[in-house]
Amino acid sequence: MHTIAVERTINAPIDQVFELLSDHANYKQFDGIRDSRLLKEGSEEPNGNGAVRRIDLGAVWFEEEISNFNRPTSMDYRILRSRPPIEHESGRIRLEETARGTKVTWTSVFRIRIPVVGRVLSPVAAKAGTKAFGSMLKAIDRKLTGGPGQ
Repeated sequence: MHTIAVERTINAPIDQVFELLSDHANYKQFDGIRDSRLLKEGSEEPNGNGAVRRIDLGAVWFEEEISNFNRPTSMDYRILRSRPPIEHESGRIRLEETARGTKVTWTSVFRIRIPVVGRVLSPVAAKAGTKAFGSMLKAIDRKLTGGPGQ
């Protein structure tokens, strides 16, 4: 298994940061995401527990289910289906209010399930995922603070 782990503090209120991270249908506003949509609404709110979203990156896509939705501090998800096929142990987003803003910690544990080739592709995918998660958090930072998102 490979782990993607990204952490960033965004100088914005926790509610605003959580809203952008949990609004799956609007992930397409971020670079590299071709399309995103909510396939099934959650039980208590559209993006909440039980919601299923599809994130399309072009050659790669994921269908993920939200399994733990606690506004505004946490959201867990698991990839149900994907191309390429992925064994997904967990995805977790944690938010914490700090003196500097909202600290976001985003982790995902997975491996690509293609015999032989998966061993080569999994670390490459982990590196790309780390860059993508970081880029999304940087874009959220820019959007909420109007700054450069450094």
